[in-house]
Amino acid sequence: MAFNMASKTMIYEPKTYDHLLGTPGFSDQLLKNHFALYQGYVKNINTLVEECEALMKEGKGGIPAYAELTRRFGWEFNGMRLHELYFGNMSKSSAALAEDTPLVQDLRRIYGTFENWEKDFRAVAAMRGIGWAILYHDHESKELFNVWVNEHDVGHLAGAAPLLVLDVFEHAYTLDYGLKKADYIEAFMKAVDWGAVESRFAKP
Repeated sequence: MAFNMASKTMIYEPKTYDHLLGTPGFSDQLLKNHFALYQGYVKNINTLVEECEALMKEGKGGIPAYAELTRRFGWEFNGMRLHELYFGNMSKSSAALAEDTPLVQDLRRIYGTFENWEKDFRAVAAMRGIGWAILYHDHESKELFNVWVNEHDVGHLAGAAPLLVLDVFEHAYTLDYGLKKADYIEAFMKAVDWGAVESRFAKP
């Protein structure tokens, strides 16, 4: 994390996802709680940036406090961005993914069928633990991977683009589903905005 001490402190603004209220399979209370948690990550990012910039201005970039704040930055930043990707690939009026899209064609090339890919993605999401299930596109190899990301920061594929992001922290589903994670995954798959996922795949 680098800071230009001549510039103003960067400020991140939380995005609004109220349009997801009413999504089948997700109670409004669950979603509102989740939105509030996401907003907390945005607030923490701004606080970390301000505190690190203040330490740099005081010439304290070499002290342990600066190092620990800097280490924390990636965790908080990923917590913010992953939630934005998660909410951003959901819709309360989701439509099925078209059969002839470039993404479906690549999923079939790699997994044999779309159903094989989905079965694998659901298996990754159902793993024990808290974290994220992410469909990644590696531009270098042209491959697609279903990946488990522990917490927010361990397991990401360097240089690969996240296409479909599923939050499998307990706060994402226990209010509505208790320990029935599979039912939550089912509800999520029905709420996927495949247009948003395709648009991420199309980016260079």
